[in-house]
Amino acid sequence: MNADIQKYNAFEKVKQILRDAGGMMRTSDAIRAGIHPRTVYSLRDSGALVQISRGLYRLSEIKSLSDPDLVVVSIRVSNAVICLVSALSFHEMTTQIPHEVSAAIPSYSKSPIITYPPTRLYTFSSPSCQAGIEEHMVGDDTITVYSIEKTLVDCFKFRNTIGMDIALEALKLYRSRMQFKHAKILEYAKICRVEKIMNPYLEAHL
Repeated sequence: MNADIQKYNAFEKVKQILRDAGGMMRTSDAIRAGIHPRTVYSLRDSGALVQISRGLYRLSEIKSLSDPDLVVVSIRVSNAVICLVSALSFHEMTTQIPHEVSAAIPSYSKSPIITYPPTRLYTFSSPSCQAGIEEHMVGDDTITVYSIEKTLVDCFKFRNTIGMDIALEALKLYRSRMQFKHAKILEYAKICRVEKIMNPYLEAHL
């Protein structure tokens, strides 16, 4: 077979793998499919692929995803849950503009190294890590994000890290925009052991 035809077929195979995967692919996925890494690099150099982070590529013909950084982190860290300011931003419950992706992982997990996007991983206890998880579609990808109520509680839990002003602003916005689910917030507050800290603020909103 002509070398140009072989190259074209390899390129098309990579593109089809990407389309089937919703537009994103790791180099390891291509290798498992019998594609040589240099084919991936050639597609990157030609502009057909966009390198999102090390070993992760997006098909350039596919429209850019909304919240792409959250998708990248979710793909690279399968057990991560978007949390704190990133979750507040996703739920439109903050005026803050996140400069890094905040994600929670179980305390027993090893923290992976992520070079891009800027990411901060928080270790949560198992009960806290598993509580209040929601799944949301971003483009063709599914990401896990904590619910608004769980995120509010997490913000109080990590108030010394992210700032009490962010937690209080989020609570105020939640109160003005959403049905105030006092019992649900209190349930998460007990799990995260911030019930005593949050009670005065919750009672003020009753």
